[in-house]
Amino acid sequence: MSLVERHTALGAVLANDGIPLHYADQRREYAAALNSAVLMERSHEGRLLLTGRDRLAIMHRISTNDLESIPVGSGRPTIFTNATARVLDRATVYVLPADRVFVLTEPGRGDALRGYLQRNVFFNDELKLASLATERRQFVVHGPTADQVIAAAFPAAADLPVLGLVELDDLLVARDKPLTGSHWRVFPAAEQAEAVWDHLLTAGAAFGLLPAGSLTYNVLRIGAARPGVGRELTTDYIPLELGLWDEVSFKKGCYTGQEIIARMESRGRIAKTIVALELEAAVTAPCPLLHEGREVGTLTSSVTEPLNGQHLGIGVVKLAQAEVDQVFTAHGVSARVTRLPGVQPPL
Repeated sequence: MSLVERHTALGAVLANDGIPLHYADQRREYAAALNSAVLMERSHEGRLLLTGRDRLAIMHRISTNDLESIPVGSGRPTIFTNATARVLDRATVYVLPADRVFVLTEPGRGDALRGYLQRNVFFNDELKLASLATERRQFVVHGPTADQVIAAAFPAAADLPVLGLVELDDLLVARDKPLTGSHWRVFPAAEQAEAVWDHLLTAGAAFGLLPAGSLTYNVLRIGAARPGVGRELTTDYIPLELGLWDEVSFKKGCYTGQEIIARMESRGRIAKTIVALELEAAVTAPCPLLHEGREVGTLTSSVTEPLNGQHLGIGVVKLAQAEVDQVFTAHGVSARVTRLPGVQPPL
């Protein structure tokens, strides 16, 4: 039985790319994500393997974070920006043994980032870029019992710190920043994908693990105010406006867009910031956010969570209007600020 057949047998409705949207009961999936754990396929996120002398140096000089100091067995997220510091792409860069680098992209951005990196390889640079999209699949485990699931399935990975990665024979296991509870990524070889999927479900049964789809992931993402590709991760915004302070190094040397980002940080003043919102009713994003009749920002993402019918959103608004309990309107619907995830941390 193929992986697609596995999903279908479990009741999955698939997107055009073969990734499950849901498994017939999204309420049950979302409840498991909040109270136990869910297993999802996320193989539409690009996976690249970089080798050669300049495997880190090229990305280091064109993206926001310090990549040359990543220890073996660790990862670090970074943002690729244009000359005016607007977001082009986001990726997580993992350093593997034997002089290899594994790069995980946002959904649907594997080929685009690969092409962008290739265009930045210059004379005397040494870099080989390979897509692992057909060679490796990607599964993720989210939720409060995700740590127990991974400990039962892959004991050698149980003690990984956030953004740590371990190679277990032909399997990669990584721990990422959480959306809810804990967040783990498992990258099996394509020929082992069905067996690894079944192994995770079996190991996680005692901890309430259920399969879930991209619709549940989207609710978790918006609930956590995590910037998403094509929504917040666009050339409309600068990384600091999206709260991605921990994905920018303020100590490294020059990179594309560095002067503008450094100026914003040194002045302690950004023009806009990301906010988490609770909406009075469902509203389709994107749309303008108004305050006292004036446009002050944009509702960039919105969703109705399936358990209690809460309408959640992400907005990017002018800094002066960013206050908890501030109320905007989006197409005439009230949108209240619940959190300020983009506030500048002490550096």
